[in-house]
Amino acid sequence: MSSHHIVRDKQEPALLIANGEACQPELIGQLLEWSPRVVVLDSAIWRVLELGIKVDVLLGDFDRNLDLDAIRAQQYPLEIIHTPDQNKTDLDKGIEYLIESGYPAVNIIWATGRRADHSLTNMTNIVRYKNRIRIVMLDDHSKVFPLVGRFEKWYEKATPISLIPVGTVEGVVTEGLLYNLHDETLTLGYRTSSSNEAADDGFVRVSARSGDLLVMECWD
Repeated sequence: MSSHHIVRDKQEPALLIANGEACQPELIGQLLEWSPRVVVLDSAIWRVLELGIKVDVLLGDFDRNLDLDAIRAQQYPLEIIHTPDQNKTDLDKGIEYLIESGYPAVNIIWATGRRADHSLTNMTNIVRYKNRIRIVMLDDHSKVFPLVGRFEKWYEKATPISLIPVGTVEGVVTEGLLYNLHDETLTLGYRTSSSNEAADDGFVRVSARSGDLLVMECWD
């Protein structure tokens, strides 16, 4: 797979590659078109190198004793960042690195699938960064991002859209969905708005008074 194209550094989304289930090469290729910086987390580096992707940063706690010399031999130049803090996930560390480096947005792949605990943690943890960097998590079946302010987007009729609260979200109001919400409360484990859909071709709008809400575009 070819390297990412020349784009405006720190004005386009970075690409952060975790170590969950791989996505289709077509999705990676599309994201690389607009990614000025590619960050790979820990031992996922070997899987990424096999795909021929140009990597800019390798980041992690390296608790699996990676052969960094062998990695450098295959990928140069490469910035290697050791982050041994066990109180944060490698995904948290990767997002924080990009925030500190001044990136406005990040697309995240390989963060779902495989272990359920990792998938759930990765999806829910992104809400803590919603006001500091724009985050989109993608795989072959889903696009997930935290609600920031008021969300508005045009969809085709019957496009699946799920609203998943992280904790409790109050004052949820929607327009354009088949089952709209009117100043309602969603709570993870008790009430969500999963498997909703766009009622017609047109705009879907979502807002909430308080709490952290994930918007999910999903397809089979």
